[in-house]
Amino acid sequence: MESGRKDVVILAIESSCDETAASVVRNGREVLSNVISSQIDLHTLYGGVVPEIASRKHIERINQVVGEALEEAQKPLAEIDAIAVTYGPGLVGALLVGVAEAKAIAYAARKPLVGVHHIEGHINANYIENKELEPPFLCLVVSGGHTHLVKVADYGKYEILGRTRDDAAGEAFDKVARAIGLGYPGGPKIEKISKEGNADAIAFPKAKVAENPYDFSFSGVKSAVLNYINGCKMKNIPIVQADIAASFQKAVTDVLIEHAMMAVEEFGLHKFAIAGGVAANRVLREGMRKACEKRDVEFYHPSPIFCTDNAAMIGVAAYYEYLAGRRDGWDLNAVPNLRLGER
Repeated sequence: MESGRKDVVILAIESSCDETAASVVRNGREVLSNVISSQIDLHTLYGGVVPEIASRKHIERINQVVGEALEEAQKPLAEIDAIAVTYGPGLVGALLVGVAEAKAIAYAARKPLVGVHHIEGHINANYIENKELEPPFLCLVVSGGHTHLVKVADYGKYEILGRTRDDAAGEAFDKVARAIGLGYPGGPKIEKISKEGNADAIAFPKAKVAENPYDFSFSGVKSAVLNYINGCKMKNIPIVQADIAASFQKAVTDVLIEHAMMAVEEFGLHKFAIAGGVAANRVLREGMRKACEKRDVEFYHPSPIFCTDNAAMIGVAAYYEYLAGRRDGWDLNAVPNLRLGER
């Protein structure tokens, strides 16, 4: 924080999927509160997120979550400088709840409104605990709905080098977990059982996209797992959950690391970060750390609580948008398919 500049305190709201979250962030790096109400137990009953149920639960919880965030931060609304909210991408009904809440608070309290891109939030989560991190750097965003390899040129300025052509990495984890009988959410369950398995037991494919070497494709490895399971059933071969999980996890993390290091070498940037729910995966983190160490590249990652959906990361991203002069009007709307870099 530059001396002489007034503190900027932002109340941020995140409701893009199945977490109702609110946070108070000071000067883009200091999290004064981070309240998350998760719906995982509810959606586990259905094997995945049910959009209509998610939206209803957001409506039930959002006022309490915002109140808790302000109370935990010991900041009344009068001391808040701006209201930030995720407006895309995500589930349209879920996003609308957060956007409506943020607009209502901003209107009633006469505060500026700042709309934030969800993926931008994930990237900015790296600033919370890594105070020294500044652009430019490369970032791999891996979550349930997104897999992006991004060059962070400056605060709020992004160049997408590669993205998934089909399933996101987290989506593939969920589908494979369901196929081998682990249930939802797939990522943590596959990671846990993989510790008991042999990652080299089954050679699952690692897809390459001819037109863009930085793009990802995970539908092939998911189909390969399903075919392997069907083959075992037809031949009466025992299905070893742990081996399938470990081998699948290795196939996905190897591709993520290979693409990331290819970008590191091409762009010559010596700072690399990961973000998003799958960034909490220990195998991916450890593999990425070793790959970065080998190339003398600084490796950054958020703590698991800031990898999954949260409002603190939205508050951080909003701070830099706020400094750049972004203000949204009362016509701000949910944009479920919003692309990174779009406004």
